[in-house]
Amino acid sequence: MMTYPQFFNKIPIIKLQDDLASFLGAFEDGIIEFSYLDIVKSAGHSCPTVLGAYLMTFKGLEALYKNEIPIRGEIIVEFSESQTTGVAGAIGNVIMNITGAATTNGFKGLAGKYDRNHLMKFEQDINGSNVRFTRTDSHKSVEVFYNPSSVKPHEDLNFLMQKSLQGNATNDEKLEFGKLWQKRVEDIFDNIQEVINIKE
Repeated sequence: MMTYPQFFNKIPIIKLQDDLASFLGAFEDGIIEFSYLDIVKSAGHSCPTVLGAYLMTFKGLEALYKNEIPIRGEIIVEFSESQTTGVAGAIGNVIMNITGAATTNGFKGLAGKYDRNHLMKFEQDINGSNVRFTRTDSHKSVEVFYNPSSVKPHEDLNFLMQKSLQGNATNDEKLEFGKLWQKRVEDIFDNIQEVINIKE
């Protein structure tokens, strides 16, 4: 049985509609739901960057589609940074999983439909935001800013991280480090209105 921090369950689900999934019979009406737990499983870990990518997508699509269901595969995702700069690539991987947007490594489509390539772009002319989401149907865009620096980690976190990385930590200290790490992730989510800003 898989055990994980219970705060994962309080993070909102992202719901989309995917015409390709509907066409191929994967999900009824193409309705797909992603949870933070789903993304943690695909990323292999939970951290401020993975959470930030998830929350940027959640809030960005919410602003972009208002009361509509976002259409997976019809969302352009743009970054100002290169794919290899900082955590842009890691953020891109999370967003790709949710939106289907790919650079050149995505699904190539069927008979000219459902192509997911060239929907994710790096090194774009974006002023300051982490990511810009654009609808391919209406060309409406929103820019999303994520900054968790106001949410401070526990004072023991860095000490326990260094001790664990150096192989000097006890088992109890390793467990405590993991708990404090996830506590900061939870605290960032609890301050979502402070760490995420949208420009429409």
